Amino acid sequence: MKTQIIYSLLVILCSFITVGSAQESGTTGEQILTFEEYIGYVKKHHPLLKQAELVLKQGEANLLKARGGFDPKIEVDYARKQFKGIDYYDELNTTFKIPTWYGVEFKAGFEQNSGEFLNPRLNVPEEGLYSVGVSIALAQGFLINDRMATLRKAKFFKEQTKADRDLLVNNVLFEASKAYFEWLEYANAQRIYTAFLENATIRLKAVERSVAVGDKAAIDSVEAKITLQNRELNLEVVSLKRQKAALIVSNFLWLQDVPIELQDDIMPIIPQQQILKQSLQIDGTMQVDAFLETHPKLRSLDAKISNLIIDRSLKKNKLLPKINLEYNFISPEFNDLSGYNTQEYKAGLAFSYPIFTRKERGDVRLAEQKLQSTELDRISTSLTLKNKLSAVQTEITSLDKQNELIKRIVDDYKTLVSAEERKFFLGESSLFLINSREQKLINAELKENTLLIKQITAIANLYNVLGLGN
Repeated sequence: MKTQIIYSLLVILCSFITVGSAQESGTTGEQILTFEEYIGYVKKHHPLLKQAELVLKQGEANLLKARGGFDPKIEVDYARKQFKGIDYYDELNTTFKIPTWYGVEFKAGFEQNSGEFLNPRLNVPEEGLYSVGVSIALAQGFLINDRMATLRKAKFFKEQTKADRDLLVNNVLFEASKAYFEWLEYANAQRIYTAFLENATIRLKAVERSVAVGDKAAIDSVEAKITLQNRELNLEVVSLKRQKAALIVSNFLWLQDVPIELQDDIMPIIPQQQILKQSLQIDGTMQVDAFLETHPKLRSLDAKISNLIIDRSLKKNKLLPKINLEYNFISPEFNDLSGYNTQEYKAGLAFSYPIFTRKERGDVRLAEQKLQSTELDRISTSLTLKNKLSAVQTEITSLDKQNELIKRIVDDYKTLVSAEERKFFLGESSLFLINSREQKLINAELKENTLLIKQITAIANLYNVLGLGN
């Protein structure tokens, strides 16, 4: 009898050791998916991260499109009319244009026209007429125009897409990390309940033997059985939560654009803080000033502000009158430069200006209001991020202290339960006291698990607040 009691006590004590170690490694038969492996899969194969690269390419394509506004152009305008044997007109006008950064455009052209009903202003020598000239916007469109503004904005848009890409990557990895930690929390809770279920099973068998030989009252076996059933119920509840959390984790696991479903025997494991920081690449990123300079959300807003400044400049430029001057040297021979002189030319001047400029002034006001709104948003976002960083750093420091305290509390509860077990089998305690102390130990270990998950989640939250995209 005494041998059996001692054996039971040893098994119970061993199970306590198992509870503590179960949080560090998987039980027999389990396959471990470490956080480092998991986040590596997410980075490499998640479709949203591939989509983030497409966002970056979109900015590059937009910049290429804007640069196209400065591409040289060849224009050919040909028209001919012939009716009832009469050659009404035959008109050919070709132009080669080279736009420049400011409102200046260089031109070279060839014109050849003929016909019985040709407009007299189109008469040229029979071999045609060559021209070389320039077109200048003297007021509106000289320092800035739509073409220049589009290219400038496209450059800033490319920077904005880089920042948006980093934010998208950051959010995906943060959500993936949170999913893993939630899965880990329930997996650890399952391990805890499994160990205590084994305790309750051993205790029930021991009590039933004691009842059978008359050492304990029959009611003790009923109480031990109720405790066992409660443990089974708690284990079933937390097992369901773990399975649901594992399905959420599966949402982030892809391979060759095919989703991966986690098998039930695959379990997570608590990452060491150093490994966690290395996986999220957040070592050495705690300087607030450097963080604010490189944060993608602020970089995105800076690019947006730059675009709005360009837009405002363009709107202000349109308050100026349109004065377009064109001057072309003309000659019947293109290969004789001496044939071009100031006495033979084709020139023109175009002027227009709205009297009230209400549309233009309204556009300027709207542009200024958008710029002011975005600048205020930038100031608010900067302050919010700074405060978030400070809050996360404070949370991490506090959770470090809380985890140290809860570890000591758990150790003390283990000592109490172990002592109560010995007193019970010596007849100096009751099953009620054992269950009461053990329940407090369970709650303490669950609290330890929760605080540990909060601690590593806070580190991931730091990664999110820093806006890192890797």
